[in-house]
Amino acid sequence: MSTIIWIIFAGAFATYLTRIGGHVVLSRFDKIHPRVDAGLRAVPAAVLTAIVAPYAAFFGLAETLTLVVVAVLALFLPALPVFALGWACILGLRYLLG
Repeated sequence: MSTIIWIIFAGAFATYLTRIGGHVVLSRFDKIHPRVDAGLRAVPAAVLTAIVAPYAAFFGLAETLTLVVVAVLALFLPALPVFALGWACILGLRYLLG
C-alpha cells in the first residue's frame, strides 16, 4: 500500500481515539463539575474564533466587517441564522468592496 494511504489510516485512527477518549474519560464520572461543563461548552466558540479571527487580522475590510456583524447578531439570534446571515454578509461585502 502507498504511504499516503497509511497516513490517512493513521490520521483516522488518531481522530477516532481522541473522540472516543473524551467520552471514556467523562463517562467515569457520576457528575461533571460545573467548571468542566462550562469549559466544554466554550470549546466550539473557541475553535470558531481560532479559525475566523486571522481573516479579520490579515485579509481585509469585508471579513472584518462581517465578523463585527456576526458578533452582534450572535447576541440576539440562534447559531444557524447567524451562520446563514454571516455567509450572506461576507458574500455581499466581497461583491460590494471587491
